[in-house]
Amino acid sequence: MSEESTDLDSSLRENRVFPPPAEFAAKAHIKNLAQYEAMYKHSVENPDQFWAEAAAELDWFAPWTNVIEGEAAHTKWFVGGKLNLSHNCVDRHALGARKDKVALLWEGEPGEVRRLTYSELHEQVQRFANVLKGLGIQRGDRVAVYMGMCPELAIALLACARIGAIHSVIFGGFAAQAISDRVNDSACVAILTQDTSYRRGTEVKLKAIVDEALEKCSTVKNVIVFRRSGSPINMKPGRDRWWHDEIEKAAAECPPEWMDAEDPLYLLYTSGTTGKPKGLLHTTGGYAVQTYLTSKYIFDLRDDDIYWCTADIGWVTGHSYVVYGPLQNGATVMMYEGAPNWPENDRFWKIVDDHKVTVFYTAPTAIRAFTKWGNEWVEKHSLSSLRLLGTVGEPINPESWMWYHRMIGKERCPIVDTYWQTETGAIMIAPIPGAVATKPGSATRPFFGIVPEVVTKEGKPVPDGHGGLLVFRKPWPSMARTIYGDQARYEAAYWSEVPGSYFTGDGARRDADGYTWLMGRVDDVINVSGHRLGTMEVESALVAHPKVAEAAAVGRPHEMKGQAIAVFVTLEGGHEPSEELRQELRQWVAKEIGALARPDDLTFTQALPKTRSGKIMRRLLRELATTGEVKGDTTTLEDFTVIAKLREGDE
Repeated sequence: MSEESTDLDSSLRENRVFPPPAEFAAKAHIKNLAQYEAMYKHSVENPDQFWAEAAAELDWFAPWTNVIEGEAAHTKWFVGGKLNLSHNCVDRHALGARKDKVALLWEGEPGEVRRLTYSELHEQVQRFANVLKGLGIQRGDRVAVYMGMCPELAIALLACARIGAIHSVIFGGFAAQAISDRVNDSACVAILTQDTSYRRGTEVKLKAIVDEALEKCSTVKNVIVFRRSGSPINMKPGRDRWWHDEIEKAAAECPPEWMDAEDPLYLLYTSGTTGKPKGLLHTTGGYAVQTYLTSKYIFDLRDDDIYWCTADIGWVTGHSYVVYGPLQNGATVMMYEGAPNWPENDRFWKIVDDHKVTVFYTAPTAIRAFTKWGNEWVEKHSLSSLRLLGTVGEPINPESWMWYHRMIGKERCPIVDTYWQTETGAIMIAPIPGAVATKPGSATRPFFGIVPEVVTKEGKPVPDGHGGLLVFRKPWPSMARTIYGDQARYEAAYWSEVPGSYFTGDGARRDADGYTWLMGRVDDVINVSGHRLGTMEVESALVAHPKVAEAAAVGRPHEMKGQAIAVFVTLEGGHEPSEELRQELRQWVAKEIGALARPDDLTFTQALPKTRSGKIMRRLLRELATTGEVKGDTTTLEDFTVIAKLREGDE
């Protein structure tokens, strides 16, 4: 690939700037830009000292000898240090001033509410850790977890971490084949599940799916089942046990294992291009420190916050920012079991008002869905408790950002647009809310110790304002250490594309203020007549049109231009597809970005194909636009009917 071919054309411009509200900044951990810049400079110039100071805020059983050892793919953090993440999330608070503070505040989809204080959580985690030990599960054993969003899911993770078992959470929307693939890849010895969970008023039969998956798994000796609904299920004698029976018999005390900082904490599988899922392995010490520190500063956590990250624990966002990061900070964590539109489209806003949520962290996909459903659902609620908003999962287009700012934040809440990945373990780029002015659609500036750069394929920096490849020049504490059982694949995928750097797989540009703008996955770049356009920019232009709720852009082969732009568009409620609107939207993109970006094909659709975490599956759309068929891996697709409807053409 030539140097020119890695320079992405970037035409999207966003000039709106929102300084931190003075009232917010006055009370924030980091109160102004000068303070952020001084801390950032220290973190990059003296990383050993910076991260040692951060780590010292947690409990360690034994000190480390070196903060950082090795380089690139072989970096280790807090070498020789001993700690336990379950202890740092629970015991530290339960045995201190926060013992009676609510740790987990849970609402079920049918409406039940449970509150677990740090003291109660401490007992439950210890008892369940003893259940696992009683089944012969030891340090280093892999334990699969396939559950809905209930407190027991968090308890399961903390109990595994307590005894040194490596948890592998499998999202509760995956089918049997996806479970058996993951269980077999890491030879899990047990699986933790529940009878059913609730989604849009129906029961999701989790245990039945586990039973089907285990027909193809020989390593699982024990299945522990949490009774959520009481629906009848099959229990296999000798293998299956009820959670409540086991926990009643278990002793109430279980001292935490002394884990080495580099001991594995968990595996989390992410889709691979080859179809074989990649099990990313995260270790204990560095992950603990970076999830703790990012939660503290980016969400500006205070002791009276009710913090709600809407992600499922089956994704990395749930691991880092539902469980480990907030609980290390002693936060009250809101958990909700069900769908955002059950029984009606305002369920999230009702939860915010009912529980006085102060910090709300969700995905751009969800925000676009709220926009599409209409403002009337938001206007029924006050949302006056909110003080900080966040987004995660993919770049947010400026118009969705503005809607979030106006409708949910009432123009008073800073928005932290966070950029990171399953592989990074914790947030890498995001505004510090009391210090950094925000721009709609930009993740803004790097977190402490993080050194991003926008470069060519050869690793040369591109000028500000030009698109290129986003890399990280220095290792960071929460980085994944390997792909389970395949170090060579890990090094090839992340550390060999751009010399001496971690390659994110994303295109980006940096503006004159040093702000990062994500342009989408590099493999989602469209090359039109020698100009490389990021899909994100075409999609943002479309979503800026008042009638468009959501859009996806892909490239398809074109004999004159190399590639043509094909877009798939979902309209706001109350608008109907028409040939006239199709031409209007094509012209709109040309006006917003330039004639070069005018879509060749524009398909209206009621829904876009998405993963269960809400990411648009552009790979499937590219196949559809190119061949009219979809033959690739669809195991992570949430709704299979979307593809069938798209095949039938415009709806």
